[in-house]
Amino acid sequence: MCIVPVDHDDSINARILEVSEDQISGFFREPFKEISLRSGVDLAIVLTRIQAMLRAGTIRRVRQTLLANRMAEGALVAWKVPGEKLDSAFDFMFQEDPFSGHVVIRSADAGTPGGTYRLWTTLKVPLGESLESHCNILLHRTGAEGFRLMRAKGIFTLGVGHVRRKSIQPGDKASRPAKMLAVSTSPVTPLEWKVLLTLKQEFSPEEICEPAWKRRILQLGLKSEDFFQIAESLESRRFIGRFSTFLEHVKPSLSGKRVTRFNALFHWAVPRGFEEMAGAEVGRHEILTHCYWREAGPEFNNVNIMAVAHGTHKGTLLAHKVSIDQHLRSMSIPVHYTNIFWGGRSEIKPSEISPFIHAKWVEKMQQP
Repeated sequence: MCIVPVDHDDSINARILEVSEDQISGFFREPFKEISLRSGVDLAIVLTRIQAMLRAGTIRRVRQTLLANRMAEGALVAWKVPGEKLDSAFDFMFQEDPFSGHVVIRSADAGTPGGTYRLWTTLKVPLGESLESHCNILLHRTGAEGFRLMRAKGIFTLGVGHVRRKSIQPGDKASRPAKMLAVSTSPVTPLEWKVLLTLKQEFSPEEICEPAWKRRILQLGLKSEDFFQIAESLESRRFIGRFSTFLEHVKPSLSGKRVTRFNALFHWAVPRGFEEMAGAEVGRHEILTHCYWREAGPEFNNVNIMAVAHGTHKGTLLAHKVSIDQHLRSMSIPVHYTNIFWGGRSEIKPSEISPFIHAKWVEKMQQP
């Protein structure tokens, strides 16, 4: 019996993951075939390896991502929670709120502005709903003392490719500044909603095949060409993100290996008018998985550029931060303040965006 390797650092798996984590941008009619073409690995092997890694938990999910900022209101939320309630608040956000995605307990040096905000989440609510109202429900349910909503004004980097980034050195950056994607929302039709919600469903191991979308198309009762035309129209209007295999990068694999050990949330405060330039220069650094323009307010010393980096060594992440700071100075971009919030306990799940599910959730939370 042939045992299929399932660790992320197996040579063939690494070739697949270097592509499949964050390089399949947009919608593809045959996404696994595209992974095969770009990785140079035979399609049958790609399908077998992704299936095996998904079953083993090396890959935690396979799905088409959506650019939720186009169809939902979103924000990074920092929560001030009493120490004795921190873990229970974390559990509630992760287990009971499908609209909270990333849930992370962070720490910073003593005296750091905003350092009392230990719990950090990403939150999305459907268009027409209130982020503040949603947070107030969570505040009441968790015993949190306060929260700070930080909406994104611009996105410079968004793509989690941990295997690909393992070889990136401090200072490695794109040849050009990152382009800012302005955050804006746009309505969709009821049929488009159905297609979007079908697209974002996670793939089961049995669905790792080509044609990849056959089961979803049958569920909707659409003709294949109609489904593809709707999906491609949504992509052209910037509703579609990337097709991705998401690694379990926090917990160890079955063999005890971790993809990453540390994650750092970098903060910079730049003068008004420099936000887009600073974000573009920060965002071109290859190590970063996320880079945003967000206004954190006076409690965080008016931080307005935030970025996230992951790695296996804390010292290496600090070296990346030093390189980014040096680059900002070389570009004559003034920085009033900078700091790092380190991630500890964390869980990640896709944020729900369905208005129907949100209405049911609010009704449930309002029950005594």
